[in-house]
Amino acid sequence: MTDGLSPGASAASHAPTGEPSRWVQRWAHLVEAGGAVLDVASGTGRHARFFAARGHPVAAIDRDASALASMHGVDGLTTVAADIENGPWPLPAQAQFAAVVVTNYLHRPLFPQLLRALAPGGVLIYETFAQGNETVGRPSNPAFLLAPGELLDAVRALLRVVAFQDGFLAEPRPAYVQRICAVREPDGSVERKDTGVPPRYDLTG
Repeated sequence: MTDGLSPGASAASHAPTGEPSRWVQRWAHLVEAGGAVLDVASGTGRHARFFAARGHPVAAIDRDASALASMHGVDGLTTVAADIENGPWPLPAQAQFAAVVVTNYLHRPLFPQLLRALAPGGVLIYETFAQGNETVGRPSNPAFLLAPGELLDAVRALLRVVAFQDGFLAEPRPAYVQRICAVREPDGSVERKDTGVPPRYDLTG
């Protein structure tokens, strides 16, 4: 699990493009068909490419221009080179997305911005390292490890949590991870007004 901006996230922070995270794949069906996707700390773009192949326009942000260059020419994919930890948010303030995807990256001050980037009905798919990972490898710096329930706290009262996990994974390498899928529900949606039926978030597995 290696595609993050954070200097503490991995010893090899931009490994060759691999398979998308199973967590991301599991919840991709909740993203509105054709909706724009924001891949934050994209690295070489395993998730950006995945969503582009599904017909989504994708904006991929990373500070590593060489990693972004590997995505040159991918249809529907725009790259943005920016240091989002030490500089301003590189997208227009009003830009919103049908999904915000973050894996193997943690910079807590960005949480409010990531939530603002979600359009009504938008899906946050987030997965990164958690406390306990210091016992099996890197990252081991507490600054890059989520505390128990921290992702839940970040979205509480703002998003509807569809799924949350906090535990140990043996593959692709031993790691403690925390991950969430949560939706910004459209207030007063047509579905609620006309039918009384709430939005349905189909669970998989």
